[in-house]
Amino acid sequence: MKIENFKYFKGQHCETTALGNLLNSIGIHLSEPMLFGLGSGLGYIFWNMKIMDFPFIGGRIKPDQITENLCALLQLKLNRHETASVKTAWEVVKQQLDQSQLAGLKLDCYHLDYFTNKMHFAAHYACIYGYDDTCAWMADTVQQGSLAKTTLENLAFARNEKGPMSSRDLSFTIEKRDLLPDLPEIIPVAIQKNASDYLNPPIKNIGYKGIEKTSREIYKWFDTSANIGRDFTMQAILMEQAGTGGALFRNLYRDFLKESYVLTGNKKIGKAYSLYSEIAAQWTRVSGLFHKTGETGDKTCLDKASVLLKELSVKERSAMEILVTLL
Repeated sequence: MKIENFKYFKGQHCETTALGNLLNSIGIHLSEPMLFGLGSGLGYIFWNMKIMDFPFIGGRIKPDQITENLCALLQLKLNRHETASVKTAWEVVKQQLDQSQLAGLKLDCYHLDYFTNKMHFAAHYACIYGYDDTCAWMADTVQQGSLAKTTLENLAFARNEKGPMSSRDLSFTIEKRDLLPDLPEIIPVAIQKNASDYLNPPIKNIGYKGIEKTSREIYKWFDTSANIGRDFTMQAILMEQAGTGGALFRNLYRDFLKESYVLTGNKKIGKAYSLYSEIAAQWTRVSGLFHKTGETGDKTCLDKASVLLKELSVKERSAMEILVTLL
């Protein structure tokens, strides 16, 4: 059974790609940067725990929040289903598919057959648009082949995996209620919320404070790493290629600001767009230095990355201080 006339949404980041597919299925067509921006998705976190192989550097807000923010702003109905029962979880999704309703899933990508680089990450999103007796047809990011197939057995493992950022076999659908609000009216609301949250981090490893902290912590990471080549090379790949659109989501937010400036004509948004164009390019240079550190083991690369990170902390704070005054 496959949903007929399924039209795939081409995206780079997993949650916004899943959102794009779900919204397309109910007749709402927005760009991926617009989805990310309306979801107030930009963030930053540096997280290091003893149980982790190397620190986690993230460039967005918490999992699930982009979807929740977007649906609230667009006045859409978000239907979420979680359960501890693998059987019930599949029955819910199967029933939706049998009614030709696309479903979003949150899962651990490690178990999906079409993922070639195996790594546990329990906050991956994809949509399921069909199934047979043994396999499920999935809509995922461009990096993962866009349209792919995995066994039902491995899909169950992926959905039921435990660990950081995981959910209990989460599936979700979206329904349209009324006419959508006008984009020029709600764009400033989304931007102001994102800026306010970013500028007021609850702890010092989040937001611009987290970026400044990272400029120091990378030296500790280097000194204690059991495998410098693996750790720093993998971090560079995660920052640029692992579904984020590159530059820790700054490319997506830059493009959102550009699209928003065209729609609103707001000069503050235009100024922030110019700043984030510089910021995105600078993040790509940081990931390049991380990659070079992994390849060479040369600690001087970290000196350059540290300087760039300190500059980025200041620049991102300045850009968000402009945007927080939109309302």
